[in-house]
Amino acid sequence: MPTVSFISPDDIRKGFSKAMSDMYRAEVPLYGALMELVAEINRGVLDADPRLAQHLQRTGELQRLDMERHGAIRLGTAAELATIGRLFAVMGMQPVGYYDLTPAGVPVHSTAFRAVHESALQTSPFRVFTSLLRLELIENPDLRAFAEAALAKRSIFTPRALALIEQAEKHGGLGAADADEFIRQALETFRWHHTATVTAAQYQQLSDQHRLIADVVAFKGPHINHLTPRTLDIDQVQAAMPGKGITPKAVIEGPPRRNCPILLRQTSFKALDESIAFTDAQGSHSARFGEIEQRGVALTPKGRALYDQLLNAARDELGAFPNEGNAARYMALMTQHFQAFPDNHAQMREQGLAYFRYFATEKGLAARGQADRPRTLDALIAAGHVDVEPLVYEDFLPVSAAGIFQSNLGDAAQSHYVANANQAEFEQALGRQTLDELKLYEQTQQRSIDECTQALLA
Repeated sequence: MPTVSFISPDDIRKGFSKAMSDMYRAEVPLYGALMELVAEINRGVLDADPRLAQHLQRTGELQRLDMERHGAIRLGTAAELATIGRLFAVMGMQPVGYYDLTPAGVPVHSTAFRAVHESALQTSPFRVFTSLLRLELIENPDLRAFAEAALAKRSIFTPRALALIEQAEKHGGLGAADADEFIRQALETFRWHHTATVTAAQYQQLSDQHRLIADVVAFKGPHINHLTPRTLDIDQVQAAMPGKGITPKAVIEGPPRRNCPILLRQTSFKALDESIAFTDAQGSHSARFGEIEQRGVALTPKGRALYDQLLNAARDELGAFPNEGNAARYMALMTQHFQAFPDNHAQMREQGLAYFRYFATEKGLAARGQADRPRTLDALIAAGHVDVEPLVYEDFLPVSAAGIFQSNLGDAAQSHYVANANQAEFEQALGRQTLDELKLYEQTQQRSIDECTQALLA
């Protein structure tokens, strides 16, 4: 039997990301307009700032900027979560982080499936924020039982997708033809459904409990509800969206505008109202929306603690959920409070607030073997033998994720749930533990230090 040459999981992920983008662009016309706007602004930013272009070229960010994507899906059962984890594993994606969205009134908990090694991320940074419905939070026992029964009847994966997952697990990968078919079959799990599996009255009952519950329970599968391009200037995108016929949400989620961006900033346009055929009537459903992100440097535990402290102080002073009516005051408060967070990469590094990658320079390599060459990392940096670049944040902010969910579900969807994170329950459903994103950044940083040490001091 001839030996099969397996396709890299990273290349399967790259192919799947492109197929997903093409499908979503066909389903949601505004997504195409959004992509064009982001590309236009990114070109302008790079033309105006050659130093930024040089920095992105050195770190490899420039090459992956146009393919930067994240998607989001919402699942209904533990079995669906466990199987989606296996599906993503074929693409080299692992569950990173645990997010409890109940404090913002969203009855889900989540993880982000993504690649974890910097080389894999360079091939394809595609990630999917994956949420599991908290059925136990449905207060009405009859409605909870109905939701459980409706979810139990559906199968969100094609038989061929399941067979190819098993094949990849058994043999350690997929050949070219099977990888192409896997992408086509896996895509069906994320396709939009124009028909519901419930009556209009049942849909309304679910929606009255929470619109997100209706979005998960009332359909035969978990459509992708947004894909997210990456911009280099989210404020420009926010300001330009109305000119493209796109109405942005009132508040950009995440930290305020800075010279040296940190973590993640997100904005979006509101969910489309789309026609749906219920089992007994015609109606409509709002679920899919457009989102844009701007990514900054990943923060250490110390940096995250300072970020949380300043964010909470601004929100406490605001005294309300950020919305259209208080957007200007909220942004002013955020800018005021975040003056306490250094807006300079050198200071962030010195104070241990952020993660960085280290690169040996030509000057450093030329000095290799010299008796008087610097020996410590700081001395190598000072001598110009090592360059330092911020390590891009690849994950999500719980408050930002919840804010995006809420802003697109509408004010009427804001139910109030007691914060009740249950990571153990989530991981039991998933069938494995989620990875600690902070440890991943620490490992990436340390690998770059080790490579510099080997290159310059060995």
